[in-house]
Amino acid sequence: MLRLKGTLVSPFSFFAVFSIILASPTFLSVESYSHRHASTVGQLVLKHDRKLLTQTEHGDISAAIVTDGTKGPYHLQFITLEPNSVFLPVLLHANMVFFVHTGSGTLSWTDDDDMRDVNLRKGDVYRLPEGSAFYVQSSLEAEREKLRIYAIFTNAEDDIYEPYIGAYSSITDVVLGFDTRVLQAAFKVPEDLIEIMRASKPPAIIHAVQKEGKMLVEWQARLLKAFLGGNRDGFFHSINGKKTKKKMRAYNVLEADPDFENCNGWSLTVDRKDLHILKHSNIGLFMVNLTKGSMMAPHWNPRASEIAIVLQGQGMVRVVCSSNAKECECRDMRYRVREGDIFAVPRFHPMAQMSFNNDSFVFMGFSTLTTKRNHPQFLVGKKSALRIMEKQILALSFNVSNATIDQLLKPQRESVILDCTSCAEEEERLMMEEIERERKEEEEARRKEEEEEARKRREEEEAKRKEEEEAQKRREEEEEARRREEDEEAKRREEEEARRREEEEEAKRREEKEARRREEEEEARRREEEEEARREEEEEARRREEEDARRREEEEGATRRETKKRREEEARREQEEAWKQEEERQRRAEEAAAKGWREREKQRGQPEEKETEEGGDEGPNRRRAAKKVWLI
Repeated sequence: MLRLKGTLVSPFSFFAVFSIILASPTFLSVESYSHRHASTVGQLVLKHDRKLLTQTEHGDISAAIVTDGTKGPYHLQFITLEPNSVFLPVLLHANMVFFVHTGSGTLSWTDDDDMRDVNLRKGDVYRLPEGSAFYVQSSLEAEREKLRIYAIFTNAEDDIYEPYIGAYSSITDVVLGFDTRVLQAAFKVPEDLIEIMRASKPPAIIHAVQKEGKMLVEWQARLLKAFLGGNRDGFFHSINGKKTKKKMRAYNVLEADPDFENCNGWSLTVDRKDLHILKHSNIGLFMVNLTKGSMMAPHWNPRASEIAIVLQGQGMVRVVCSSNAKECECRDMRYRVREGDIFAVPRFHPMAQMSFNNDSFVFMGFSTLTTKRNHPQFLVGKKSALRIMEKQILALSFNVSNATIDQLLKPQRESVILDCTSCAEEEERLMMEEIERERKEEEEARRKEEEEEARKRREEEEAKRKEEEEAQKRREEEEEARRREEDEEAKRREEEEARRREEEEEAKRREEKEARRREEEEEARRREEEEEARREEEEEARRREEEDARRREEEEGATRRETKKRREEEARREQEEAWKQEEERQRRAEEAAAKGWREREKQRGQPEEKETEEGGDEGPNRRRAAKKVWLI
C-alpha cells in the first residue's frame, strides 16, 4: 500500500546514494557526531536529562530546552497526571501546542468570554493561545493509564520562547499577589477568608476528589471569575461531576489518514492547512511509525526544523551537516535514541531515521514552520531533488558518467519509508566504531599528551639536572673565585696594613720633623719676637727719651714763651696801666683845662665858646695819636 500527501518521492536506492555521497569529493563530508557532541549543542536531550519542575504523588512536570542550531531555544514540557488528578489553572505566557501521548482527560480553557472544554485522548493535538487560562483533569479509567501531555511553548511571531517570564504562571500566584485589602474589595469577601486562602498554597497537581478539594476549586473558580471577567460558573464543573455547555473536539493523529503508508510504516504531518487552530501558530506536528528494520528515507526540510520525541521503541538517527561552516559549528551526527529522548534536526540538514530489526521506532514531534508550507525533499522518488536536476550536471557533481547516474536512480521503486534491514544496526556499529575511534583517538591524544608531558618532564628534569650541575659548577667556581678573592683580599689587606704602618711611621716622622721645624720656627720666631720686642723697647725708650727731650724742650720753650708772654703781658699791662694813668691824668688835666676854659668862656661870651670847642677837640686827637705811638 502506497499513500502520499504533499511529498515529492521517487524510487531510489539509499545505499547507492550514500555510497556515491561518501565517494563524492564535492558533496557532503561525513564526520561522526557522538551523543556527547549532540547533547552539548542542545540538539539531543536524553530522558534522564530533563529538568524536573514539580513532582507530587498525583503527577509531575519536567522540562527540556532544545535548539535546532539556527533558532530557539525551544521550551518543551512533559506533563504527567495520575488518574483522577488535576493540573491546577495557569495563565499562559506563550502559545502552547501539545500532543496527548497516553491516557485521557479534559482540557478546560477560556476563549474570550466563553468557557470551553475539550475531551482529550491518546493521539490528540491541540493548541492554546497565549493569554489563555486553562487546567487539565485526567480521567479515572479502568486501565488507570496516566495522562501524558507533550507540549511546546512558542511565540506566535517568531516561534521563540521567552524564558525570562516562563511558560505560564499559577492563577493563585497571580491573584494572591495583590494585598488583602485589594482582594477584599475585588471579591467582596471578609478578610478571614483571604487569610485562609493565603495560609497554604496547593501544589501544581492535586487529586481531583478530596475534602478540601471542593472548597479549593470553588475558591479558584471565584478567582478566575474576578480575574478574567465574564461567565466563569462552569469553569470547574467537570471537576464536580457537571458538564459544561460548550464542547470542542481535538484533532487526533491516530484517526487521521497518514500522508504516506506502506508495509515499512507510516508518516503524518499536521499544519495550519490541516488544523484550523494552528492558523495563527508557526508550529506544526508530525508523527512517524517505523516497523522493524525500516528507515525514513534520507530527506531534508527546506522551511522547517524538527523537534522529535521518541514515543515507543528505539532507533538510530543520522544527521548530515551540508554546510561549509566550521567543524566546531556544524558536524555530522549519528546517535541512538530511546523512548522519552528528544532530538532536533535543523532545516536544510539531510537526515534519516532507522529502526532496529528487533523493535519498531515511533516518534512524534513539532516542526517550526515558515509562512509557506514545508515540503520535505527526499532523495528517492520520481520527483526527488536528484531526479529533477539535469543528468549531466548531476554526473559532473558526482564526477561520474551519465550511465552511472542512470544506474543510481533507476533501481529504487519505493519512496519515503523504505525497507532497511540491519541499517540501524550498521549505523550503531559505525557509531560504536566512531565512538571507539574517538575514544582511541582521545586515548592516543591523551597518550601522546602524556608522552609529550613525560618528554617535557624528562627534558625539564634533564634541564633541571644540567642547571643543577651548572649551578653546582658555578657555585664551586664562585667558591674558588671567592676563596681566591679572600686570599687576595687578605694579601691586599696585609699589604695595605704594611703600607698603612709605613705611612703611619712616615707620617709620624713627618710629624716629628714638622714638630721640630715648628719648634725651630717657633724658637726663631720667639727670638725674633724677643729681638723685635727688645728693639721696640729700645726704640720705645729712645722715642720716650726723644719725646721727653722734645717735651722738655717744648716745656722749656713753652716756659720761655709763657715767661716772655707773661713779661710781654705784664709790660703791656704796665704800659696800659701807664696809658690809663696818663689818660686819666690827661683827662683830669683836660677836664681841669676845660673847666677853666668854660669858665673863661662864660666870661668872654659866645665866640670864645666856639673857639674853645674847636680847641677842645684837639685834646682827644692828641691823646689818640699818643696811644698809637705806644702800641707801635
